Amino acid sequence: MAIYQWAAKVIIFQTTANFEKIYNTLLWLKIHIFHVKKKHNFSLSLNVIKQHEARMYKQIISNEIKAKALHLAFDACGIAKADFLEADAHYLQTWLEGENQAGMSYMTNHFEKRTDPRLLVLNARSVIVVLMNYYPLQQQAPHLPQIAKYAYGKDYHEVIKDKLRSLLEQIQDLIPGKKISGRVFTDSAPVLERRWAVNAGLGWIGKNTNLIHPKLGSFCFIGELIVDMELAYDEPLPNRCGTCTRCMDTCPTQALEAPGKLNANRCISYLTIESKEAIPAELRPLIGNRLYGCDTCQDACPWNRFAKGTNDPDLAPLNGILDMNKQQWIMLQEETFKETFKFSPIKRVGLEKIQQTLTDCF
Repeated sequence: MAIYQWAAKVIIFQTTANFEKIYNTLLWLKIHIFHVKKKHNFSLSLNVIKQHEARMYKQIISNEIKAKALHLAFDACGIAKADFLEADAHYLQTWLEGENQAGMSYMTNHFEKRTDPRLLVLNARSVIVVLMNYYPLQQQAPHLPQIAKYAYGKDYHEVIKDKLRSLLEQIQDLIPGKKISGRVFTDSAPVLERRWAVNAGLGWIGKNTNLIHPKLGSFCFIGELIVDMELAYDEPLPNRCGTCTRCMDTCPTQALEAPGKLNANRCISYLTIESKEAIPAELRPLIGNRLYGCDTCQDACPWNRFAKGTNDPDLAPLNGILDMNKQQWIMLQEETFKETFKFSPIKRVGLEKIQQTLTDCF
């Protein structure tokens, strides 16, 4: 058995280009096993050989999927088994009962699908998770009205979904004759994306509730491709936040009430983006010059010292967005706003809310 496992390890690292190479690799393994058995005069049951062969096949396919994801300019890729998230279901239920979701009533919708992707995607077997670094090469001057870094460039929903659709097509081409179905997601459906990233071995959830990758930090978009085929699954990483509480300590509104517990009613990102109501008077002095979203807890995280600026042209800052001052935002007209931000996530907030935030808090 040990010699068989050694033979398997020899080819796990190989990256194949198509089904024919995968088949030939497995055929080589069978021949190798035959000679090993003959040389060492021991037997392996047919069932054991088939089990290891199937495991090898899934590992090789999974390695190829990850390689293709990186080729599509994703920065990391991992795979998790599609299953019921029991612990998360309990936590989410408690969090919702405490009304921590504020005005985001959609969080209460599709609870069962949110905690079990098999109810969301027919015959779901695997969740392929990708990360895309969005940390910018250039940033705003600190005295200007601040925009969250994720919103500097194009709307990430379409950028990531397009790449994930391409990945699905390449997976389908990888195994001709076998129909592989799947759906792509990124922050736009009832999917607990950070938990799936953890389960796929891509990091851990920090005390500020963000996913932290040990090399990329937390300035990453997360996308999912849920497919109906079994793959080789990655192991979760341990949480490495330790005793650090910098994110909690620096939150201007104390929205992080406990490690991993965010009260959206006090979160600046919620107040300046999601909320349909005026920002509460008692919180307005704490907003500072944060116009759209807030990166304070991420900026404070020591793991983000590893963050490197992205060269992806789709995520490059929109022309002039980094230099806009308060007066320019106030004087901005609706037509100009729609034209300037038509490809930006900022468009969904609307000019009226942005100018209201300026009036109330600046």
